[in-house]
Amino acid sequence: MSSETRSDQAALRRRAVIASTVGTTIEWYDFFLYGTAAALVFPKLFFPSSSNFAGVLESFATLSVGFAARPVGAAIFGHFGDRVGRKATLVTTLLLMGGATVLLGLLPGTDSIGVAAPVILVLLRVAQGIGVGGEWGGSVLMSMEWGSEQRRGLMASWPQLGVPIGLLLSTAMMKLMGATTTSAQFDSWGWRVPFLASILLVAVGMYVRLRVEESPEFARVKRTEQVVKQPLVQVIREHPMEILTSAFVRLSEQAPFYLFITFVLTYGTKHLSLDKGELLDDTLVAAALGLISVPLFGHLSDRFGRRTVYGVGVVATAAFAFPYFGLLDTKNSGLILLAIVLSLVFHDMQYGPQAALIAESFGTGLRYSGAGIGYQLASVIAGGPAPLIAAAILNGTGSSIGISWYIIGCCVLAFGALVLMPRRAIASAGAEVPAPAVRTTTATTTKGAAA
Repeated sequence: MSSETRSDQAALRRRAVIASTVGTTIEWYDFFLYGTAAALVFPKLFFPSSSNFAGVLESFATLSVGFAARPVGAAIFGHFGDRVGRKATLVTTLLLMGGATVLLGLLPGTDSIGVAAPVILVLLRVAQGIGVGGEWGGSVLMSMEWGSEQRRGLMASWPQLGVPIGLLLSTAMMKLMGATTTSAQFDSWGWRVPFLASILLVAVGMYVRLRVEESPEFARVKRTEQVVKQPLVQVIREHPMEILTSAFVRLSEQAPFYLFITFVLTYGTKHLSLDKGELLDDTLVAAALGLISVPLFGHLSDRFGRRTVYGVGVVATAAFAFPYFGLLDTKNSGLILLAIVLSLVFHDMQYGPQAALIAESFGTGLRYSGAGIGYQLASVIAGGPAPLIAAAILNGTGSSIGISWYIIGCCVLAFGALVLMPRRAIASAGAEVPAPAVRTTTATTTKGAAA
């Protein structure tokens, strides 16, 4: 390969990574805005007649609806991503997510339009969930499939940066509006500004995504007429174990994560009477560190193996379950910052290598559907229920002890799934032979072992 060709390839690879990362940043910015608003604003705005506890539960219930919708999005867009391509699908998910978020910023409260307000809130949350559900698989694959086999962990971790960047931006916007408005102004219109600002991010994302080219691995599948006719049906029939273990391996990452970034706001302000602004500041610091830790652990998974790095993160999260709440309960600002930072570092130990770990379980022709469904099923069993379960435990016991045991239980199940997760062989030079497709009956052959 000539130096000019290598330079062109490097430019295309950078463009794919940037497009994937920008897209996931926007998606997660929108998704996290909802989580913050659900903890701080929505109970009063959309459930004003409920008690404080009931309002929080109802608000978190609408949060969980978005998680339930994510596997639906993964199934829908996974099908088209494996049939049509990664690029076209990702443009659609970006428009869906951005449109729903802007409409949320315009939604009147229950006092204005009655019961229609929470109903529309739920529908828009479902749209958000479908958008995010279809986004993750395509973004990760677009980046990973442009990289070499030896750097798949690092390449797949770049789109994962959308989580800390999106969390950073959404928290910063909420923090800014909280600092520049009175409490009444924030509850009335200040919280809406970050939602409406999403339209600017979507415009940037569309510009970047429309300039990227299809991933070389999927382009090869189309060129050799290996496109699977019914990818969703085939992946469920042929790879049920891969899908289930991909979902359960995320229990230790996703369930604690939404306690660390969403429920902590309720726990801190309602149970410990901590300042909302200080908690948001601490989350900003932790999210900023994620810009380094997520790709770092993705890189380390290329050197030491996905399962090794991921397993260490699972154990660390379990070991931190009781110290986390112990540090929060001191009400000492330095120890609270330490708790929030460490909680997200242990999360990043799993989140960095997670994309490659899951995506490598499936062949190119079925990867968008298989990885997306497995990844997003965790939203139903982990991310969605977690704040609800934690709030119910806290209300019933008045203590965080049960919540810590809940985190440990999630880690035990995740570690078991990690051990049981099937290993898939990957062809050399990243040229993985696709799964058996419609126009061929030849068995897939592979060599080399995935990390």
